[in-house]
Amino acid sequence: MNAHCVSYEQLTDYTRAIFLRIGCPEEDAMLATRALLSADLRGIDSHGVARLSGYVRLWEAGRVNAQPNIRVIHETPSTAVVDGDRGLGLVVAAKAMQIAIEKAKQVGTGWVSVQNSNHFGIAAFHAMQALQENMIGWAMTNASPLVAPTFSKDRLLGTNPICVAAPAGEEPPFVADLATTTAANGKLEILQRKEQDTPTGWVQDKEGNPTHDPNILKQGGALLPLGGDREHGSHKGYALGAIVDLFSALLSGANYAPWVPPFPAYVPMPAQQPGKGIGHFLGAMRVDAFRSVDEYKSHMDHWIRGFRSATPIDVAQPVLVPGDPEREAEADRMVSGIPLMDSVVEDLNALSQRLGVPSLG
Repeated sequence: MNAHCVSYEQLTDYTRAIFLRIGCPEEDAMLATRALLSADLRGIDSHGVARLSGYVRLWEAGRVNAQPNIRVIHETPSTAVVDGDRGLGLVVAAKAMQIAIEKAKQVGTGWVSVQNSNHFGIAAFHAMQALQENMIGWAMTNASPLVAPTFSKDRLLGTNPICVAAPAGEEPPFVADLATTTAANGKLEILQRKEQDTPTGWVQDKEGNPTHDPNILKQGGALLPLGGDREHGSHKGYALGAIVDLFSALLSGANYAPWVPPFPAYVPMPAQQPGKGIGHFLGAMRVDAFRSVDEYKSHMDHWIRGFRSATPIDVAQPVLVPGDPEREAEADRMVSGIPLMDSVVEDLNALSQRLGVPSLG
């Protein structure tokens, strides 16, 4: 499919205008814009501006509060539970991460579980906020139930991503941001737009049979846990997704398992909800709570260089460190612009017309 290239600045102005139009305060509109577009910059096109209209539809359906009263409802010196008041997860999670960082400054580590929120974009945006403070950042969230546990036909978990961001010295930071499924739902959406099949091990049909249909979720099918099947370790992906649910929802009082609210506004809400909204879990760990920052960074650089110098199977493909592809994409896209598929541009222009905001052109 054809793609338009749009500068980061132009896309920032456009996205901010949309968030302002739905009633976000200036600070929140800018924070939501930065969080959302961090996905486009880092090459995670499935979670960036392509989802903007989805957030607006949630607002139109009354499921997103553009002016939330985000508050701590329980805390200790190192922990907190935050109620997001149905705010944009892009904003709620970012503010919860700042609470975790402030707690870490005081007592070494900070851990915040969040209830009553919405989809928070890419986990890396939130985890990486800790890097500038010489802290290791953690971010995870539960999500719409689209994933069938190993041996199940039923969809009981979300893609439930985990991110850990760790600072280095002279080397770029280590940033591992991954769904606990073989592929994130957004990757299916991209394949749908491109009219391409899914690789083996991504999805199953409603009877639990393997399929390559990217539209299978609309027919009762499911995403598969990381590993794809039992022989390739899907039980481990299932366990990781369950851990995210535990930290994000069972600790906070958010919804969990099949009761997590769906991202598409047109999908009915679960009949019974044991908790409030979507749940997140954010953490910050001060490096100097464990050892001197200089010693840690020296060894972290040594660790990273050891992996970079590993002998590659193919000389054309060197061994990467988690975060390399996204960092390279960001450096390129800040200069050359962000590519948007025709279908995404059409969607954004339709959104502009509906909200009375100037289009991207």
